[in-house]
Amino acid sequence: MEINNLSKTFHVRKLDKDDVELIYDLSCKNHIFYRYHPPFVTRESILEDMEALPPGKSYDDKFYVGFFENESLVAIMDLILDYPIKKIAFIGLFMTNIQYQHKGISSKIISEITMYLKSSGYKKIRIGVDKGNPQSYSFWYKNNFNAISEDKYILMELEI
Repeated sequence: MEINNLSKTFHVRKLDKDDVELIYDLSCKNHIFYRYHPPFVTRESILEDMEALPPGKSYDDKFYVGFFENESLVAIMDLILDYPIKKIAFIGLFMTNIQYQHKGISSKIISEITMYLKSSGYKKIRIGVDKGNPQSYSFWYKNNFNAISEDKYILMELEI
């Protein structure tokens, strides 16, 4: 995967331990997310998320990336390819800087990612949404994701 192709609008690059402060600053201002997805973010939890892998996946399939406008971190995403099966991309986390919310920027990022994944042969994109989080559920629904199951999370999917 060429992560630069995930967006035509923003510069995209892998995030690493040197970016923890940037990620923390973006994350800790998203209070609504953590109301439904406790515990509240810590620097340690960011490092754990960067390393976390679903069963059967390797770091070759994981892309913990940032979307940048100049030096500003606009959004972060944890993207796992071919999970839970081939040709499905799973978004483990997507969070936008509060300064960029409610301007259509998050939807633009998802649209660009969708186009790139489709051109790369992917058939579906999935995400787990926290139950009870109206902001998150509305965002994904507005971006044509549909609920396909519900357990601890609401599993939503977009066919591309």
